[in-house]
Amino acid sequence: MAATTFTASDGNKIAYYIDDHTDPWKPAATLLLLHAAMGHSRRFYSWVPGLSRHYRVVRMDLRGHGDSDVPPETPALTMDRLVADVAELLDHLDCKAAHIVGNSAGGYVAQNLAMKSPDRVSSLMLFGSTPGLKNSQAATWLPRVAKEGLRNFLADTISDRFPIGKVPDGLVTWFLDEAAKNDTAYIGRFIGLMTTLDWSDRLDGIKCPTLIVMPGGETVGSIKNYDVMIERIPDSQAIAYEHMPHNICDAAPDRCVADVLSFLRWRFGAPA
Repeated sequence: MAATTFTASDGNKIAYYIDDHTDPWKPAATLLLLHAAMGHSRRFYSWVPGLSRHYRVVRMDLRGHGDSDVPPETPALTMDRLVADVAELLDHLDCKAAHIVGNSAGGYVAQNLAMKSPDRVSSLMLFGSTPGLKNSQAATWLPRVAKEGLRNFLADTISDRFPIGKVPDGLVTWFLDEAAKNDTAYIGRFIGLMTTLDWSDRLDGIKCPTLIVMPGGETVGSIKNYDVMIERIPDSQAIAYEHMPHNICDAAPDRCVADVLSFLRWRFGAPA
């Protein structure tokens, strides 16, 4: 399926996909999926069948990723701009509010949208997504990526992301090949921005029901980075995927989908 695009307020094209297999005579809530850094919306390929029967599933390519435009170096990338892209997509779809799944950096954007515009976010489901990357080792990735290339860096550190031997080799190869398609300079700017941000002191601004799914063997920063989220997000539930490294959305998609559906049914009832 080819991506659809809309033009953001700064002129950049943002790509998205809609998967909707709900009953056509019933209203359907929107479930927006936001992917991780170095990824794209197709990383959620295995999530779609289980979710789109119950929700209108929208998958967005964050700017600079997938089929979205890579923005120029100036003006500098900001979190406000990334948040605006999501809000403008919801406006484009005539969607007042959505349930949002955010994986890693996609969850950073989702958290900031929920704090800035709480009326736009019905619920948050955060997978491997802390309050920014400031309290992590991510800044040390950038010199290595610049020297070794994105694919080589990720291949050398793949056990930080996947439980090797417990996922298909083909999945790992596909992940590496797809990540290598990114514009390396832009990924450096994107991750560089995230390593400067920490909004732990503002988490109480997230008012919607929030599911926090933690990789029990977190390798991007510390598992302790999730503690502040559990403490400060007023209406939150936390689940740990024991012993799993960072890329839980890729390595355990069926479990993730089951937890999303269970959480939404618990908090909002069965879809209409």
